[in-house]
Amino acid sequence: MSSAFRKAAKSGQRPHRERAQPASRKKLGLLEKKKDYQIRARDYHKKQNALRALQKKALDKNPDEFYFKMIHSQLQDGVHVVKQPKDEVTPEQMKLMRTQDIKYVETKRVAEAKKIERLKSELHLLDAEGKSPNKHLFFLDSRKEGKEFDIATHLDTLPELVGRVYNRPTIATLQKETLKGATDPVHLKKLAQQRKNQYDLLKQRIEREKAMFVVAQKIQTRKDLLDKTHKVKVKKETTNSPAIYKFKFQRKR
Repeated sequence: MSSAFRKAAKSGQRPHRERAQPASRKKLGLLEKKKDYQIRARDYHKKQNALRALQKKALDKNPDEFYFKMIHSQLQDGVHVVKQPKDEVTPEQMKLMRTQDIKYVETKRVAEAKKIERLKSELHLLDAEGKSPNKHLFFLDSRKEGKEFDIATHLDTLPELVGRVYNRPTIATLQKETLKGATDPVHLKKLAQQRKNQYDLLKQRIEREKAMFVVAQKIQTRKDLLDKTHKVKVKKETTNSPAIYKFKFQRKR
């Protein structure tokens, strides 16, 4: 026998037993205990008191009260989040920054153009790829002369030098002076590879200079768009050219 039953028997009181669940209501689960009801009731009253306190605080609040955090925060998923201030730039400041960007790109472009001119002066574009080949026409009187025609004899040079577009001396010059420059086939092949590398570098610099020119034009276009003048887009922007706008004419004093 438990201690609760012993105490009840000694005091002459009827011992308390938990009320059994009726068979017809067993499907609804166990009956709620007194302790569970008290916990739920306390939680309900606590929330009601909190709501009443908030209502009182709202009624007592000054409607003219203001502080700057009100305009710098917003509610996200029930939590106040402070907005990050955006960078404020005036149109004059934006134009100045665009001008500085244009100056930087233009400086780089001019430096690239000078390097291109220096490479062109060194290479003379003799063997450049894409360059139209030199043509030397010989006019003959008959087909027989065409069959018997010898280019080396006609140019008065050695057959080994006919294929050259530069440094092709005549036989008379070779009798007076020795051939200047490399004559070894291996050395000539090495020089040809070096010359090809130089032409590839020249091609890359030309493409880079064109790209910088397009970038400068696009920056200038964006700078012009900061003006409040009415404008209409005439042509869309592409990778090789900026957008074209037509601005309304305004007479300036």
